[in-house]
Amino acid sequence: MIQAAEQEIVLTTGIYDLIKDHIRRKKVTIEEEEVLKNQLKKAKQVTRKNLPLDVVTINTKVTVKNKVTNQDEIYKLVAPDRAKRRNNTESILSTIGLALVGCKIGDVVHWNFNTELKELEIVNVERLE
Repeated sequence: MIQAAEQEIVLTTGIYDLIKDHIRRKKVTIEEEEVLKNQLKKAKQVTRKNLPLDVVTINTKVTVKNKVTNQDEIYKLVAPDRAKRRNNTESILSTIGLALVGCKIGDVVHWNFNTELKELEIVNVERLE
């Protein structure tokens, strides 16, 4: 079972619309769709300039601590068309991107990654240029 962050997520209207479209096109599992729809219902939408700097969004480098392994993991989240394995970037619409987007430093996210439930705490968020 996927259980995203319990906290309200904060999204720009553009990211909100992107995720809604991604769900509409059936690009997520039924389980993910249910969680994402619930998150979107409660999401706070803001303009890009009003998005707090500690919130995960497009073009951010996110450091998370895996609460099971106690290891730090770093992800660079970018637009779907800019995601390249060789650049170590992940699409904002990838599993990890959808799990983290809209969350902020200190939030703990529970998400299913290919049948493995991970518990991730967001410890740092940096904007990429």
